Amino acid sequence: MALAASQKKTPGLGLSGPQPFSPLPVDPDQVSDPALRPVAAKLAMGQRLDREDGLALMRSRDFMAMGALANAARLFKNGRDTYYVVNRHVNYSNVCVNRCAFCAFWRDPQDADAYALSREEIAALAADEPELDITEFHIVGSCHPELPFSYYTDLLRTVKRQRPRAALKAFTPVEIDHLAKMAGASSRETLARLREAGLQAMPGGGAEIFAPKTRAQICPRKISGERWLEICGQAHDLGIPTNATMLYGHIESPEDRVDHLLALRRQQDLTGGFNAFIPLAFHPKNTVLADLPSTTALDDLRVIAASRLLLDNFPHIKAYWVMLGEKLAQVALHFGADDLDGTIIKENITHSAGATTAAGLSEERLRGMIEAAGFRPVRRDGFYRSTEE
Repeated sequence: MALAASQKKTPGLGLSGPQPFSPLPVDPDQVSDPALRPVAAKLAMGQRLDREDGLALMRSRDFMAMGALANAARLFKNGRDTYYVVNRHVNYSNVCVNRCAFCAFWRDPQDADAYALSREEIAALAADEPELDITEFHIVGSCHPELPFSYYTDLLRTVKRQRPRAALKAFTPVEIDHLAKMAGASSRETLARLREAGLQAMPGGGAEIFAPKTRAQICPRKISGERWLEICGQAHDLGIPTNATMLYGHIESPEDRVDHLLALRRQQDLTGGFNAFIPLAFHPKNTVLADLPSTTALDDLRVIAASRLLLDNFPHIKAYWVMLGEKLAQVALHFGADDLDGTIIKENITHSAGATTAAGLSEERLRGMIEAAGFRPVRRDGFYRSTEE
């Protein structure tokens, strides 16, 4: 996949671009799957994995070996530290022109349950539970056909007035492309204007799967993978760190998964502004693809492990407990993940697709989950800086 973003590494993001693994303490002779032994040998020599290695990981059933390899990489990057954040999700609207087949959240403007939060409602959400020291707002919604660009700058300023200490992580690259059209400006100019209004970081949604043929089936109206990467590169150049995601467990192939991860790795080599990668397990309930089965726990762990090993230049891999469930998220910490996301307080998008997890977790619950899994909880801010006393 061609990358259109700048090749200048971004200063001031707390990252220094590619940080591949050093030789890892792994023994290829202890790997039972013959296809994984060359992978283990490369890791033992500190060599970067390639596409064939990624396919071997995505197809292997030697879960103990994958876990051991990914855990070695996780310990190299972050030791036993496992991060979480006290955050709140704000899903400002569900009216969307993209109508993606995998999404149960979107609505048409005329639907009875379509909504767009008013300034007063956003202010009330931001001010709710003042006793919580919220350090990050995760603000995502939809591509609404009618909301003006001023709605989004007002949204940012409203939240910032209510919670001046909290970092504002808002708007996926898909939303940025849409907002640029609403503003009649370039995406770079749009990002700069949003930054002036309070935007400090961006979530990684909308990446879905980059493979053009697969993308055309599940989200034909959405921007291309190349455009998604271009906007991330522009954000990085402007000093706005982002996350990255991959939606898996629908109609994609192992090749699609690996190519997606390698495209993210190449972009990180160029601009160095991705903070974390979040594998997102597809939830089929209430979607056009409702006849598809849910992902298995073993496939979830496989994707997390392969992601940690292929994305050697990503500082963090997230086990998103909302999609995985609390118990599997704990196991994922032994398969390469080092972040559980956060308290969230109220999540709407995945729960629209039938997620049975809680809408939010307490800080005490998150710390207990991490400690029970044998790791050290680290409360962070929106930029992975520790806020532990």
